Amino acid sequence: MNKKQKRWRNRILLAIALFVAAYAIETFVPLETLLGSRDAALWAEFGLFAVPYVIAGYDVVVKAVRNIGHGQVFDENFLMTVATLGAFALVLFPDSEPHMAEGAAVMLFYQVGELFQSYAVGKSRASIAELMDIAPDYANVMRDGALLQVDPYEVAVGDVIVVKAGERVPLDGVVLDGSSQLDTAALTGESVPREIAPGDEVVSGCVNLSGKLEVRVEKPFGESTVSRILELVENAADKKAKTENFITRFAHYYTPAVVGIAALLAVAPPLLFGQPWSDWVMRGLVFLVVSCPCALVISVPLSFFGGIGGASRAGVLVKGSNYLEVLAKTQAVAFDKTGTLTDGSFDVVAVHPASGIEPERLLEMAAYAESFSDHPIAVSVKRAYSGAIDEQRIESVIEQSGHGVKAVVDKHVVLVGNDKLMGSEGIDFNDCHLTGTILHVSLDGSYAGHIVIADIVKPNAAEAIAALHKEGVKQTIMLTGDRQDVAASVADQLGIDEFYAQLLPQDKVEQVERLLAQVHNADGHDAKLAFVGDGINDAPVLTRADIGIAMGAMGSDAAIEAADVVLMDDDPASIAKAIRIAKKTMGIVWQNIVFALGVKLLVLVLAAFGIANMWMAVFADVGVAVIAILNAMRAMKVGK
Repeated sequence: MNKKQKRWRNRILLAIALFVAAYAIETFVPLETLLGSRDAALWAEFGLFAVPYVIAGYDVVVKAVRNIGHGQVFDENFLMTVATLGAFALVLFPDSEPHMAEGAAVMLFYQVGELFQSYAVGKSRASIAELMDIAPDYANVMRDGALLQVDPYEVAVGDVIVVKAGERVPLDGVVLDGSSQLDTAALTGESVPREIAPGDEVVSGCVNLSGKLEVRVEKPFGESTVSRILELVENAADKKAKTENFITRFAHYYTPAVVGIAALLAVAPPLLFGQPWSDWVMRGLVFLVVSCPCALVISVPLSFFGGIGGASRAGVLVKGSNYLEVLAKTQAVAFDKTGTLTDGSFDVVAVHPASGIEPERLLEMAAYAESFSDHPIAVSVKRAYSGAIDEQRIESVIEQSGHGVKAVVDKHVVLVGNDKLMGSEGIDFNDCHLTGTILHVSLDGSYAGHIVIADIVKPNAAEAIAALHKEGVKQTIMLTGDRQDVAASVADQLGIDEFYAQLLPQDKVEQVERLLAQVHNADGHDAKLAFVGDGINDAPVLTRADIGIAMGAMGSDAAIEAADVVLMDDDPASIAKAIRIAKKTMGIVWQNIVFALGVKLLVLVLAAFGIANMWMAVFADVGVAVIAILNAMRAMKVGK
C-alpha cells in the first residue's frame, strides 16, 4: 500500500470511528428529550453524521462538481453525491423519517469499496511490474581494456559485454567465454536453470546465477528480447476485448437512463397522485445508489488485466484482452512444423553401418568428408562424431551439388551423399525404413552404411496436442513446406488430426483461408482458428488467422511482431495453458457480469416498489462491487 492509499485508509478509519460514535449516540442517547423537540434532535443527528460524511466523502463531492464543470455529468461520483446529499436533505421534510445515518453509511462504504478497488488494481499492476523488473539498469562493456558500466542503449552490436554472477543479462548475444547457469523464470516460467557454455545464445532479462560470462552483443537494446516483452505488456491494456468495450458502452447509456428513471420515481407520484414526497424521494435516492455501475466498470477490466498478468507469469505474453477473448473460443489450431513442433535443427537420429563396419567408424568417415561444409546436415554429422577432426588426414574434398561430397581421407576414397550419388558411382545401397534425410556412405567403392538425419520432434509436442484436445480444441492441423513422408511421420507421431505438406508461404495462407471458412461454417463465428509459427515466412499466416501465436525465444522478429500471443519458452504445451487461462478469465468476467446485473436488477425493482431501503442499496452497490472485485482478483492466479 503506497502513501496515498495509507492516508486515504486513515481518513476512512477516522470517519468510521466517528460514524460508530454518532450511531451509538443516536441509538442510546434520548436526543429529543435532552434538546426538547424532535426538530432539534433531527438537526443534532444531522450534525453528528455530517462530520464522518464530510471526512470520508468530501473528495467524491468535489470530483462530482468538477466533472459536471467539464461536461462529465453521469458518473459514479455524481450518483453517490446526489444520493447521499439527498438522504441528508430529507431532514427538510417535516414528516420524513431520518436517513442521515444511511447517507453517511453509503458514502463510507463507497469509499471503502473504492479503496479496496485501488488496492486490487495496485496488486494487479504489481504482478505486471514484477515482469517489468527484467529490464536491466546497466551493461558492463569492455572498452580500451577497462570494464565500464553504461546504459544498455549505448551498447552497439558487436560489443563484448561482461555479465557477472547475480547480474541480469542486459542484451541478446552469444557467449564467447565462460560457463554458467541462467535463471530464465522471468521470461519463460521455467523453474530449472539453463546451462550456458561458449557458443550458446543468451537473451536479455535472464539472471546469471554462477560464473562470469563474456557475451558478444547480437542485437541493439531496442530490439532485444526484454525490450520486446516490455513493449508487448505495456501495449496490452490498449486492446480491449469486445466484452470490455460493451461494458464501457453499456455504462455510458445506462447511467443517464437510471438517473432519469430515479428522478421520475421521486417526483412523478407526488406531483401526479399526491403521494408523500419523503417516501418517493427516498425511493428515488435508493434507486440511484443501487444503479451505480461500479461493479461492472471496475471488475471486468480488472479481470482481464489479472488474466494478462497471470498469463505473463506463466511465460505467455498476450498482447491485449481482446486476444484472451478469442483464445477462449479457439476450436482449431494450425501449426507450422519446423521450429514449432520440432526443434528446427538437424540431428543424427540413427546410424546403420554395413556388415563389418563399426557405427563410430561410419560416423568418423562421414564427419571427415563433411568437415569443410557448413551445411546444416554436415554440421549435424560433425556434432554427432565424438572425436576431434585432424585436417591433415584429409587430402581432398570435392563437393557435387545436389548429390553429396567425395573426399580422400587417409588414402581412402570416401563418398557421402544421397542415393543419386551412390547410383552415379555404381554402388549398391540399402533403403532405410526411417523417415528423414538418408546420408549414404561408401569406402573405396564399397557400401559402408547410412546415417539418418532428421529434425527432432520437441519432447513434449505430443503431450501438447493431447492437452489441446483436452481443452476442447476439436481440430489440430499441421502446415509445412517439408516432404510428404516427413510430414506424415511427424503428424502420426504427435497425433495431429490432419496435415498439408510441401507448402510455400502463399500456400499456407490459402490453407488458413480455407480452414477459417471451415471452422466458422461448422461452429458459427464464435469458433476461432489459431495458427502457431516461428519463422519469417509464417508472419502472413499469423496475421490472417483469428489469433496468431508465435514462439518468443527462437521465433523471428517478424513472427513475434505479427503474432497476438507470444510463447516465451517455445513450448507448444503452453498453447493449451494459454487457452485454459483465457477460459478461466472469461469465466470470471461473465460471473461478475451476471452476478452484478442480477443483484442490481432485483434491488432496483424492490426500490421502485418501496421495499428496498438504503442499507440494501449499499449492498447492491458497494457490496456487489467488493464481491466482484474479489472474484476478479482470482484472475491474477490463473497462471499458477
